[in-house]
Amino acid sequence: METSLDKARRVPESTKARILTAARRMFGEYGFHGTTTRMIATKVGIDISTLHYHWGGKKDLYEAVIMDINRDLRQKLKRVERTIHGRPLGERIAISIDQLTNYLFGHPEIPNLILFRYFGRTRDREGLDFIVPEFISDIVRSMGLSRDGETASPRSMLEILTIMNSIYGFISGANLFMPMVNLRKKEYITMVAETLKFIYIPPFAQNEGKPR
Repeated sequence: METSLDKARRVPESTKARILTAARRMFGEYGFHGTTTRMIATKVGIDISTLHYHWGGKKDLYEAVIMDINRDLRQKLKRVERTIHGRPLGERIAISIDQLTNYLFGHPEIPNLILFRYFGRTRDREGLDFIVPEFISDIVRSMGLSRDGETASPRSMLEILTIMNSIYGFISGANLFMPMVNLRKKEYITMVAETLKFIYIPPFAQNEGKPR
């Protein structure tokens, strides 16, 4: 049976899809507790009753946003995996950093929501969650950092988490960091990717093939 999320993704110009897009942005900017359905309805330019008709309550809409982001992330990681397959480790990391940095800067609600979810003072513990452990294990396997290609060790997962958290931090903190380093957005994005590659590629490449 087709879900509301399926319908929204199938018809991106629909009211249902426009609500979902606005909800991603609003939840990403203000978090779950700082966002109201009225704020989202106002952003879309609809009556709040129309929002509830399409998505139900705030929690229902938030869960749809989480599912939507999880699906987008998984699809992006699969595309990255196809691109880096069979390349040397240094190239795999460089390509992954470039592609993920560009993608997440284009969708800042993703790192913002992940950081809100796991590092905020308040947390709605009910409902769906980001499937971060699965994503990290997928990246570990794609990078060839797991010993048998299946099991991701704690060290290899922490290594990937270090890179991902660096990307998240640079994106979520962009409005603070850009004036600090006197860079415009396009230059900042390029410099972030280059800095991450400068820091992370040498130690990974030097330890290629060593057990983790």
